[in-house]
Amino acid sequence: MPELPEVEALSAFLDDQLVGRTVARVFPLAVSALKTYAPPLTDLEGRTVEAVGRHGKFLDITAGGLHLVVHLARAGWLRWRENLPAEPPRPGGKGPLALRLTLAEPAGAGFDLTEAGTQKRLAVYCVHDPAEVPGIARLGPDPLGPDFTPEVFAALLRGERRRLKGVLRDQGVIAGVGNAYSDEVLHAARMSPYKLAASLSDEEAARLYEALGATLREAVERSRGLAAGLLKAEKKSGLRVHGRAGQACPVCGDTVREVSFSDSALQYCPTCQTGGKLLADRRMSRLLK
Repeated sequence: MPELPEVEALSAFLDDQLVGRTVARVFPLAVSALKTYAPPLTDLEGRTVEAVGRHGKFLDITAGGLHLVVHLARAGWLRWRENLPAEPPRPGGKGPLALRLTLAEPAGAGFDLTEAGTQKRLAVYCVHDPAEVPGIARLGPDPLGPDFTPEVFAALLRGERRRLKGVLRDQGVIAGVGNAYSDEVLHAARMSPYKLAASLSDEEAARLYEALGATLREAVERSRGLAAGLLKAEKKSGLRVHGRAGQACPVCGDTVREVSFSDSALQYCPTCQTGGKLLADRRMSRLLK
């Protein structure tokens, strides 16, 4: 799933490609992706793109007072193209294409929104105000925003009886961090994903705050200036523990371990994060019985 660094880089890429250009046509092809109907997506046609931004993991394209807001979910992606076919795409097909946007100039330029797999969670909204999107309205503070101070972070953790992994992934607490970067942040902070947020000392909260900011800023810098098609590979290449179960930890050399859940998994280094202790994996235990 694209997270804050990839969506930040994608918004910067689209800002260069779209701002000052006019939307020619918008073709919504997957009914499951369209979450709003008024105003219709066709109202974007003929409007000039003014800005491209980000709210957490939501992409926001502003054109003539309207906002085309996109959440790529787990399997969605945006593919920029300079030579889109002249003929309109057919709706209702079985392929991954969910939406196509074309520009008036240069002819053929624009992008496709695609979604692989059978779990259709890609979400597209056309609204007058991004706050009309429920997922944006409930977002917590942006961890790269100027107002996200150590004091604000400490206040968010205070009284949280959940594990750190779940707190970092909760978009209502912190905007933009998902499964991958929560693993990376906790590894950088040398903390167990099972540690309760409210149990952190002042020193630990400060260490986690620094790891959160540094991990996200480094990922944004690695992705800066890359074309949309290169962002996925860049994300994967920069991860230290996430998605690397069974490999050596790049810090200490211990084997990266995994805990599986019904719809996701976390990875961690026992030496760096849990004092050598292996975390309980109830799902695997049930499979082995």
